Amino acid sequence: MKSKNSHNPAFFLTTSLYTLSIMIDENIINIPRESFRPTQPETARCAVSEDGVIRHANPAFYQFLGLAENETYNILDIFTFSEEALGEDECISALESGEHDVHLYGNPVITSFYFDWVQGHDGTRYLVVSLNDEDNNQENPVEITKAKVTESAGITLKKPQDYAIFADLSHDMMVVMDENGKLISCNENFSERFITDEHNLEALTLMDFFEMEEGLEEQSTVKIFEVRMHAVNGDVHWVEWRQKKADGYIYASGRDITEIHNQKNDLARRQAQLTEAESIGRMGHWRWAIGQDNVYCSEEMVRIFGHLDKTDLITVNWFMKHVHPRDVGRVGQVFQRAMIEEKNYEMEFSIRRPDGEERFVSCEGRCEKDINGEVIALYGILQDMTERVLYEKKLRAAKNAAEQAYAAKSRFLANMSHELRTPLNAILGFSEMMKNQLLGPIFNEKYLEYSTSIYDSGQHLLDIISDILDMSKIEEGKYTLAITDVQLKDVIDSAFRMVESRAMDGNIALKKPEFMGQDIILQADRRALLQVFLNILSNAVKFTREKGKVWMEIIEALDHVTIKIHDNGIGIPPNKLAAVLKPFEQASSEYTRDHEGTGLGLSITRELVNLHGGRMDIESTEDVGTTVTIKLPLTVK
Repeated sequence: MKSKNSHNPAFFLTTSLYTLSIMIDENIINIPRESFRPTQPETARCAVSEDGVIRHANPAFYQFLGLAENETYNILDIFTFSEEALGEDECISALESGEHDVHLYGNPVITSFYFDWVQGHDGTRYLVVSLNDEDNNQENPVEITKAKVTESAGITLKKPQDYAIFADLSHDMMVVMDENGKLISCNENFSERFITDEHNLEALTLMDFFEMEEGLEEQSTVKIFEVRMHAVNGDVHWVEWRQKKADGYIYASGRDITEIHNQKNDLARRQAQLTEAESIGRMGHWRWAIGQDNVYCSEEMVRIFGHLDKTDLITVNWFMKHVHPRDVGRVGQVFQRAMIEEKNYEMEFSIRRPDGEERFVSCEGRCEKDINGEVIALYGILQDMTERVLYEKKLRAAKNAAEQAYAAKSRFLANMSHELRTPLNAILGFSEMMKNQLLGPIFNEKYLEYSTSIYDSGQHLLDIISDILDMSKIEEGKYTLAITDVQLKDVIDSAFRMVESRAMDGNIALKKPEFMGQDIILQADRRALLQVFLNILSNAVKFTREKGKVWMEIIEALDHVTIKIHDNGIGIPPNKLAAVLKPFEQASSEYTRDHEGTGLGLSITRELVNLHGGRMDIESTEDVGTTVTIKLPLTVK
């Protein structure tokens, strides 16, 4: 390890019998002589800074370790300390003063050094390292280390039980057999799992414990195979055995790989589930490492592209060849933008299968990054959306056809309404003249009755035509409001006057609302607002039995007003509440069909309220009554 201080001048100064001085980086430190134990002149020693760099060493130190004097070294590159000496951080500054045994250059030979921390004038700490007396006469530790290692290689275990101790410490199962496969000995890991008191060891072979044999293969003279074995507790273990024949014996070492087998099976099961799920969802996954030509594609994705297997080499060109020509440029741009902007992406495009069929797919992907944040791959899912796209196209076509038919119907109704108004005006005019006998008395009472019936029927038909024309305008969005300041009390009074005669004919009591304080003024279309109240009051009177009652209440708020119209009439069945608000719908029953009407009144009323920015709700109970609530803003936005 090099350092900028590798050639810094440093020297020893003998100042007294009790201390030594050393100058490092122009910093003089005083070192007690006992720190340089032993005190022989050529004791190998050095001074080390807290970062581990050797700042100064005497010639004996360089000679002892075979180092060049003009180089700079780190003490940790030379000395290997015990884990307890340097702590978890393995930092030299954590070393305590005192004697420590070290390994030089990682060799097993132990050499003893004495270490002492001293402090310079500026407060900087240095570690003084001195070779102990018994090791000080070694001339070349490198050669000595080699000699000791060579000597150690010849060490043999003197006691046979030493082998058994090592075998029992192993996590593997170890067995020794004779040439016929008879068990001679085994370690505890094997016996605890598979040997019981009932076993006759002299008659057993290793094969007696095997359920089956799989994957037998030979590597030189070593046989490797995997088998299932039943343990004493009834569990089944997968064991990988390695056996070798030597000196008339068979040595076998077994490793329990049950967990690995379970993980493989679990992985295979999950892969099968994923494949099945992708097949059901018509969705495949893929991954492309940037810069490579091959693209990984799942089986389902290959099937989406019209192939039954992966016989074709999946490449970028293979992928782009299947993309429809009109989408090739767009697909390429999306992938390029994802790599440049490092963002996720989503797109829909079409592909062409080998048989020419066009399919619509949706692709959603992500960017895979390395530890430096660089994009190294693109991956994602691809789903076949053909059925959905075709279905949506059919829906759009049906929707357009329905809208055109609806528009044609609206135009027809509007035209017919205008065409019917012209003869109706004549019918109403002449029948009214006859009813009022403007040109003289009609002597036959029957003619007078007929003229009245003609006038009433014509007026009813005119109301129907007006409703149809209004509904057509609303549906086409051509109904416009003439917004002015309207006095609510005036509009309500007019509506009550118009239904008063009908209520009297049915012996129904009408009750107007009470206005507290000043009259309420709101911005609205007066004619449309009058039609809203008239339609609701007319319905309330129409569907209220004799001696019933219809009443209205007003609730004023800060920015809106709520009008509630109540009756105790026949009510509306719960399953018909939604229907009565649709055009041409009625809550038909054996008694409601006795009343005339097109079923447009409430639907027109709701649309007119909505045009004002308000809301209409209906609450009803059969044979109890109905309440219609209208909430209108004071100012139309």
